[in-house]
Amino acid sequence: MRHKDVLNNAMPGIHMNHFFCKYIPPRSDFLDTLSAVEVELLMMQRYWQQGLAKKRRIVACGPVLDPNGAYGVALYTLSDDEEITALLADDPLMKAGLGVYECHPMLEVTALR
Repeated sequence: MRHKDVLNNAMPGIHMNHFFCKYIPPRSDFLDTLSAVEVELLMMQRYWQQGLAKKRRIVACGPVLDPNGAYGVALYTLSDDEEITALLADDPLMKAGLGVYECHPMLEVTALR
């Protein structure tokens, strides 16, 4: 049984439509060695994410400055597993073949404002 099924059975009425996604860049020194094209792609990604935020489909996102290598994090609110896959396929970095995403469903999200 999948985690999602176990959690939904344990907590009926709660639907998992939040996703934690980690963007893993193509190299550990990505932010320190960006080419002009990569800078442009990051700007395009930022614009894409801002559009998702306006639609309330992204809760939060940004770079994580891990000393072992920076990466990106985003929290999405979507309808299902298939939607997150389709959505991330539209990310400018994914379209350019730069890096990969690792995504996991979340049981719930509490956002402080």
